[in-house]
Amino acid sequence: MKHIFQQGQDANVPTLLLLHGTGGTEHDLLTVGQMISPQSSLLSVRGNVSEHGMPRFFRRLAEGVFDEEDLIFRTKELNQFLDDSAKQYQFDRRNVIAAGYSNGANIAASLLFHFQDALKGAVLFHPMVPIRGRELPDLGGTEVFIGAGENDLLCPPQETKELDRLLTEAKANVHVHWETNGHQLSGSEIQHAALWFQQQFA
Repeated sequence: MKHIFQQGQDANVPTLLLLHGTGGTEHDLLTVGQMISPQSSLLSVRGNVSEHGMPRFFRRLAEGVFDEEDLIFRTKELNQFLDDSAKQYQFDRRNVIAAGYSNGANIAASLLFHFQDALKGAVLFHPMVPIRGRELPDLGGTEVFIGAGENDLLCPPQETKELDRLLTEAKANVHVHWETNGHQLSGSEIQHAALWFQQQFA
C-alpha cells in the first residue's frame, strides 16, 4: 500500500495510523496526526481502491452503501499491512492508534469490528457503522474517540449513536464529541481529539 512513514520522537507513544477520506491521499492527515500526538510516529496510508479516480479504502455500491465483501477483504489487507510495517519500521504492533476521517474512519472501525488486537485505540472522525449483523471481538481496554456532526447529512446522528452502542457493548471505552457542523472535519474536533489522546496515552 502506498504510504508515508515519519519516525516519531518517543517510541513509547503509540504509532498513529492515518487514514484519509474519499479522494484524499497519504499526505492529507499528516498535519492532523502531528496535532493529535506530536511525539508519535506516523504511518499514513493511501487507499488501494479507486472510485472515478478518487482513492478509497474499499468499494461502495452507492452513497452510504458499502460493498461488504470488498470491505472485509480490504480490512484484512490493511491489517496485514500493519503487521508488515511494524517489522519494516520497527514500531510496536500492539501500540497502534488509528486516526481516520470519513472513509478512513470507516476502515478503522472495520479493523475494530474484525480483529481483537488490530488497534489499541482509534480516533474516528465522522464514521459510519462499517458492517452490521456481526459479532464484535472483545474490545475491553480499547479507547475510541468519535467526532460527529449534528448536521452531518452523510453520517446522520443515529449512525454515530449505533456505532457508539456497538463498540460499547463490545467493551470498548467510547468518547463521542458532538459539534453542530456537517461532514467536514473541524479544527475544534481535532483539538478535542488531541486532548483526549493526551489524557488516554500520554
